[in-house]
Amino acid sequence: MGFEGVSAFLAACRGERAAHTPIWMMRQAGRSLPEYRAIRGHGSILEAIKDPELSAEITLQPVRRYGVDAAVLYSDIVVPIHAIGFGMDVAPGTGPVAANPFRSPADLQRVRPFEPDLDAPYVAETIKMLVAELDVPLIAFAGAPFTVGSYVIEGRPSRTYEHAKALMHTDPPTWHELLDRLASHAIASISSQLAAGAAAYQLFDSWAGALSRADYETFVLPHSERVFTELAASYPDAPAIHFGVGCDHLLESMYAAQRTSPHRVIGLDWRTPIDEARKRLGADTAVQGNLDPTLVLAGWDVTRSATDAVLAANAGHRAHVFNLGHGVTPDIDPGVLEQLVAYVHETTKR
Repeated sequence: MGFEGVSAFLAACRGERAAHTPIWMMRQAGRSLPEYRAIRGHGSILEAIKDPELSAEITLQPVRRYGVDAAVLYSDIVVPIHAIGFGMDVAPGTGPVAANPFRSPADLQRVRPFEPDLDAPYVAETIKMLVAELDVPLIAFAGAPFTVGSYVIEGRPSRTYEHAKALMHTDPPTWHELLDRLASHAIASISSQLAAGAAAYQLFDSWAGALSRADYETFVLPHSERVFTELAASYPDAPAIHFGVGCDHLLESMYAAQRTSPHRVIGLDWRTPIDEARKRLGADTAVQGNLDPTLVLAGWDVTRSATDAVLAANAGHRAHVFNLGHGVTPDIDPGVLEQLVAYVHETTKR
């Protein structure tokens, strides 16, 4: 099942030559698109995700409009923790929120195993609809144990992560048990998506940059590494992308978490130039990124200049997936993104 055609995206992830540098964009489906706003409706994104026909259509919208080289499932990293009944929702304008956050060992009983077929069957149903229609690969994803754990513990987006950091340092056994369970959620979620037909996956550790390298390696790395190791054993052909924001100081550690993945891709935000990343990680490292999405707001001339800089830093390396250094923001002009995709394709023709 899944995409079986010639794919520039899959080729780049595997370090193989493609007809052009592939491009897709995190949050390419969503509020920046008028067609999304026309069908999305009101209420939590988690309710929209439970409607396979709606989710499939939203996933397809940017593929049709932009001509990107991969689709990414319209979903959210808190789907598993929401589906098991922890009490997590996504509040418009705020993000993931939990009315009763995780704060003590007693809360472990609220984090039961995630069973995709029983808890969130709508995800696989959406993917099966998509792979029957898509002519590009579909990317599965899940939240990394730390990032999901930070929402579970803090109860909402945080700038300080005070409760999460307090728990990891004052009660390491509870911390590690929680992250072990969240790692199991990520493994089960991505496995289900790949089994339904997705061709690659991305693990989002969006907020790992809030940690020191020492804390990351002690309290987080073993759990993220377990996710990649188990998925590599079951799905060795699926490229594995690891992405975080503000993680330049963690680059080597995050890449090491993927050491068992046959086709590993490191996702870069806009802070770390591609050539610098390859100097640190190896000349043949497959890289995803990394145009600053804020620059796209400045219009096409600025976007083109910044795109040229990203492509120059890649220096024609075949193992490059062009992306933004974070997600598409709601105020970005879709017309500029259309120009961006066409420009990357045309400029990098081989």
